[in-house]
Amino acid sequence: MKGRASAPFRVGVDIGGTFTDIVFLRPDGRLDKRKVPSTPGDYSQAIIDGVRAYCSETNIATERVAEFVHATTVATNAILERKGARTALLTTEGFRDVLELRRIRIPLSYDLDWEKPVPLVERALRFGVNERIDARGNIVTALEPAALEAIVAQLMAAEVQTLAVCFLHSYRNPAHEQLAGEFLRRRLPKVLTSLSCEVLPEMLEFERTSTTVVNAYIAPLISHYLDALRTQLAANNVRAPLLVMQSNGGLISVTSAMRSPVTIIESGPAAGVVAAARLARECGYPNVITLDMGGTTTKASIIERGEMLRAHEYEVGSAVSVSSRLVRGSGYLIRIPVIDVSEVGAGGGSIARLDSGGALRVGPRSAGAVPGPACYGQGNTEPTVTDANLVLGYLVSDSLAGGTLRVNRELAIKAIEKIAAPAGLTLLDAAFGIHTVANSNMVRAIRSVSVERGRDPGEFVMMAFGGAGPIHAAGVAEELGIGKVLVPPAPGVFSAFGLLRAEVEHHAARTVLTSTADLDCSEVERVLDHMRSDLLARIRDEGFAESAVRMAGFVDLRYRGQSSDITVPLASLCITPAELRGAEAAFEAEFERTYGHRGETKEFELVSCRLVMTVARGIEHGNEWAADAMETQIPGADREIYFGRERGMLRTKVLSRRMLAGGGCRGPAIIQEYDTTIVVPPGWSAALDDHANIMMERCELARTT
Repeated sequence: MKGRASAPFRVGVDIGGTFTDIVFLRPDGRLDKRKVPSTPGDYSQAIIDGVRAYCSETNIATERVAEFVHATTVATNAILERKGARTALLTTEGFRDVLELRRIRIPLSYDLDWEKPVPLVERALRFGVNERIDARGNIVTALEPAALEAIVAQLMAAEVQTLAVCFLHSYRNPAHEQLAGEFLRRRLPKVLTSLSCEVLPEMLEFERTSTTVVNAYIAPLISHYLDALRTQLAANNVRAPLLVMQSNGGLISVTSAMRSPVTIIESGPAAGVVAAARLARECGYPNVITLDMGGTTTKASIIERGEMLRAHEYEVGSAVSVSSRLVRGSGYLIRIPVIDVSEVGAGGGSIARLDSGGALRVGPRSAGAVPGPACYGQGNTEPTVTDANLVLGYLVSDSLAGGTLRVNRELAIKAIEKIAAPAGLTLLDAAFGIHTVANSNMVRAIRSVSVERGRDPGEFVMMAFGGAGPIHAAGVAEELGIGKVLVPPAPGVFSAFGLLRAEVEHHAARTVLTSTADLDCSEVERVLDHMRSDLLARIRDEGFAESAVRMAGFVDLRYRGQSSDITVPLASLCITPAELRGAEAAFEAEFERTYGHRGETKEFELVSCRLVMTVARGIEHGNEWAADAMETQIPGADREIYFGRERGMLRTKVLSRRMLAGGGCRGPAIIQEYDTTIVVPPGWSAALDDHANIMMERCELARTT
């Protein structure tokens, strides 16, 4: 590889619910990997132990780490488990119940038992402030700082840890929020304060309030975690820059992440999609659906014409976390740039149960890393997806992390019997039922990013990764009518690999809200110039050169009279009437793709302007893995595997990835690797492509006897 002798030693770390995945770009230019059990009590401990152990094994000094890139689930878990900080909200008088009123959306129209999520700020800690700014930014009622003094006393008495401030129309005029922020930060120096004009300077009161509250809710936890990680890395002589993955697929400095933690909530899933998009372009697969299954959740996304789909809203903390407008209301809305990812509670640790009607359910509750699936032998006795896969024969005792985490089949059998006996099923049929229901949950995630957006999954290649993704990929693909499944090298640590391929990226947005028919182009250019100056200041603060910056502009357009807008790119940052006509045409084309028709009107509104600034860091690498990283798992003897009642128990060959070179194989087959197991069912074939990916294809399903 070019430049191999002088390649920097870089580390990418992705924390999952069960395992922490670490990928190393070694000084010789090759990639290496490790999976270590996550440490929920202190997630940073697994990182430190894993890096220190690897450096000791390879005789590479920790001082040589030139860059440390991180994705974390700490923010996501805090929201899911309601373990964020004690938060208060200051808002314009009369608007304290915006979080309760929400939007009139429910995820399932006929679910009579549905209840909206409990607000992250209890009503007693939501305070109305006597101030008012109108929709044009004019001050109607001035804010008097003295009026905040009584609120400060209540905040101190309630031992509030963090504050969200969201005044009406502050996106037009932030003066009152800035005044309140200055006062509160001076009077309550130990309380973190989030201002909506800094977090989300856009219209829509509920969305702005919800996003600012989520930012405040997780800010103390994220600040403490990242600061502790930075301290521990320094104590182990790792003093390299620490970068954090955002939900939009770009990296930011640890300082920026601590200031705006809402941007990193979906950092792990984003890293996987970044890696998938890069690999798909390099290998010539323009249309890809990703399936990323880990220990706790499964994430799905779509890559179309080589580009990741992005959105500007997302819900977290629900059974299905999605950016889709069609499924909304079960979580906490955040309005930030995100890679369009759908996430369901279906992972290796997802717990199976029979509901009151005797139907089999899987997830969203998970056994996590501790105690983990029953087969871990750490005290859990409830059946999980991993236990089912072990009973079926897809996994064996040394399947996980190259055998460093041994699993016990007898414990898995005892757990699965808790489903089998009450349901009147054999042990194997109960296990296969759990496996199948988990597949169905994953199908929901994929449909939400494809079918609900007017895309046919059958026209895409599925890319499967995550520790458990390749086990389930073929079954999920069959349900969706997908005929090809690609499994990249090192699929079990693929998201961590994506961290090393990401770029530093900053986003800015401003509400404009004006008709495009009588738009003052100079006004839009002034908005873009202001955002450009703000982003360049951030880039300079993070130590990057302005000469390495690339910029791209976008606008949110909608039909006049509608509330739903769509983001389309600008060909140039020089705004002209011709540029606007091109944006309108792009909007109508995407509107038709998404909703199946075009609007009757030709009147449009420009809602917001957006600017994305990317930094080319000059650090690039290929996909060349160290030989021992790809062959650490030696295939064992053929084994009996159960493929359901129709196919039955079949004698199945066990192979390694490299054994597929020169011809491939037909299923049934198991391809066993250090970081995952790939199941090739009957009716499928598997072969290596020119990039060392495994391509599984569905062939004519022969009847197996």
